[in-house]
This record gives sequence, structure tokens and C-alpha cells, in this order.
Amino acid sequence: MEKLKNKRIAILVADGFEEIELTSPKEALENAGAKTDIISPAEGKVRSKSGDEWSKDYPVDVALQEAEENQYDGLLLPGGVINPDKLRTNKTAIALINAFWERDKPIAAICHGPQLLINADLVRDKKITSVEAIHIDLINAGALWEDSEVVVDDKLITSRTPEDLPAFNKAIIKAFGDTEKKNKA
Repeated sequence: MEKLKNKRIAILVADGFEEIELTSPKEALENAGAKTDIISPAEGKVRSKSGDEWSKDYPVDVALQEAEENQYDGLLLPGGVINPDKLRTNKTAIALINAFWERDKPIAAICHGPQLLINADLVRDKKITSVEAIHIDLINAGALWEDSEVVVDDKLITSRTPEDLPAFNKAIIKAFGDTEKKNKA
């Protein structure tokens, strides 16, 4: 399966991301032929959580301050409670997210990841899903929140929890695979 051959996907995380929300989509994307880069403000490595416990360290491929949207075909925002809370006040992270949006590239977010979309001011009048804990935040920011395993609204792909990863992975492979049509149009 080479649906994503020659595609490069950015994965933006800070310490405290939910491990399975990075590893499962990353593996699915790579199995579909994509190259993935972990981008982080953390230096050298970034640490995951598995539920409430700290888990493994992952190598940072590209430092956040050096990341450029034009090197990528799409952006993945894993969740976890701590990760988006750290990134949503990081001006460089929000600027990177907005650069993807302005270039009409797909952005996928799962669990608490859509909190970043709030701070990037991308949720107003968009159909979105997320973990239950932040659904009021999304509604208050103008999102049209729904309780579904995956919601696709134009170039935003959102999902609720790790239980929804099979559907999320399928949706992001499709969305990231459709970038060539959008970028050439």
C-alpha cells in the first residue's frame, strides 16, 4: 500500500503527548508510504505518557523553531492532557498550525489535540469531535461539536479517543493522500 508515497507528514508534540495517539497514526502513515517527522519544542527527545503514567522518549526529528510548513503535506496533532496545553500558548506552534491551514493542507487532531485548533482560531463553524473533556471548550470557541469517532470538515480531521484510532487512521490516510489534488488545483 503506497497511497502516501512521496508524502511527508509533520507530527507536532510536546512532552506529555498520549503515546498511542502518536505511535498508531505514525505507523499507519508510514505503512501507507509516508515519511513522518516528529516536530517539538523539546530538544533532542520528547516524552510520552500512557494514560496517567510517563512512558517512553521519542527522538525529535525537527526542532519546532526550524520546522517549515512547505516541507510537509499534512499535520498531525496527537492529544494527551499535557501536550496540547503546553503547545497552545507556544506562538511558534500556533504559527505553524496556521501556516498549514493557510496553504490548504489537512490538519488531523485527536483527543485533546483540537485544543490547539481553538488557539489557532480554526474551529468556528467547523464540525469537530474530541475527547468529551474539551467539548464545551470547542463549542464555546464556535465549533459544531459532535460525538462521532471521526469527523471530517474540509481539511480538518478530528477524532475522540484511542478507541477510535482505526477509523482516525483510515481517515487521515485518505485526507493526506488527497493533498496533491488540492495543492495542484
